Amino acid sequence: MRQGLNKKRLYLIALILILITLLLLTSMGRVNKEDGENVRVLPEASDPSRITPEPSQTVSAPTMNTVVYYQDDNGYLVPVMRTIKAEEGIAKATLKMMVKSVYNDMEAARLGLRCVIPENTAFDLDISGGIAYVDMSREALSCRDAESEEKMIAGIVQALTDFETVDSVRFRIAGRDQEKLTHGTDISGEFKKGMINLESAKLETGAKTVTLYFTGDSPQMIVPVTRVVYGEKDLQTAVVELVKGPAAVSPLNGVVPPGCGLISAKVTDGVAKIDFTKDFIKIAEETDGGRLALRALVLTCLEFPGIDSVEILVEGEKYDTGEGTLSKPTFVNSADDIYDAFIYSSSELLFDFE
Repeated sequence: MRQGLNKKRLYLIALILILITLLLLTSMGRVNKEDGENVRVLPEASDPSRITPEPSQTVSAPTMNTVVYYQDDNGYLVPVMRTIKAEEGIAKATLKMMVKSVYNDMEAARLGLRCVIPENTAFDLDISGGIAYVDMSREALSCRDAESEEKMIAGIVQALTDFETVDSVRFRIAGRDQEKLTHGTDISGEFKKGMINLESAKLETGAKTVTLYFTGDSPQMIVPVTRVVYGEKDLQTAVVELVKGPAAVSPLNGVVPPGCGLISAKVTDGVAKIDFTKDFIKIAEETDGGRLALRALVLTCLEFPGIDSVEILVEGEKYDTGEGTLSKPTFVNSADDIYDAFIYSSSELLFDFE
């Protein structure tokens, strides 16, 4: 009995701390709005989600969506759609959201994530002829190790190439061309949108890769990974790899229910038709009815040109996954969805005393 009471006290204390944090974040957001610095951020883009930012239709000040790249506790880069005040220079504003600061760190922390660019780093950004020229201040040289440098560069490249006007990125430091960062990370040449969260430590010349989407530990969070494959780089191969699940050492969660197999995966008139064995129906037993896993499946399929939609079959029969579950996403993760799911799961934990 005393253990139950102690557990209840801990849950109540946790809820109080969450509420206090919410109040602090809200008040800070108001202060920033008054200063004209309300930075919330745009939808991510693998090829299915590359978009040209457009102001949303709101009664108050117009806003835009943008995708910010954070890092989770396992070292994965995670794309998160945020909302920002409509303004020119949306790409530069996106990068600013990724710089460590008191405000940005708190915004990232409430999502269970971290910023990837060193504190006080400033940017000059010029986009011309499909190339984003990024001139970073010397603070960018203060990453603690080579891994942090690589995450910073990868996050910047992914964020900028999400914009339709950017095909590649070039870097400079304090107005000068520089080949390497402090810990040896190469920043010479041109960077294109590439292999996010590569599973293999070594990539052989000519190796083929596919981008897969798995669910993370945090509620409502999807993490993209790049996997080396030894077959054709096509839909069939990608879904086979998705069925295999995350790498053995990965903390990510599989999308397809255990025991489920793939019968076929083909494209007909722009529709990816994925036929699973009957164990697929176990997906409905998940807390959210499998909606997040289905979203990850759709994102994996939409990585391939020519695919506009996805249809699920179970042993040849069309399977009804529920309204809207297979719709084409315009972004991978939403900050609001992640945060709301965190509050909901915390509330459930608080009132589940058994």
